[in-house]
Amino acid sequence: MMKVSGRVQGVWYRASAQETALKLGVTGYVRNLDDGSVEMLAQGADKAVDAMLDWAYEGPPQAQVADVIVSDYDGSDLYLDFEVTE
Repeated sequence: MMKVSGRVQGVWYRASAQETALKLGVTGYVRNLDDGSVEMLAQGADKAVDAMLDWAYEGPPQAQVADVIVSDYDGSDLYLDFEVTE
């Protein structure tokens, strides 16, 4: 689970995250949070999840990522694709 802060809403961060996840074979979700940050869950092979984390620090060209906070996920939900949610 990642919480990405900075200029990450209104800059195609979620759509770009989905595109990147599909290329990497990562499942999970990305959504905007009320505080202006983005929450992302990435599931898959370790190498693919690590690549998704690396991408999270950069984001799309319009984004200005200030911080990425990574936390453990309890694994209670298993995702079959990568969803963009509100």
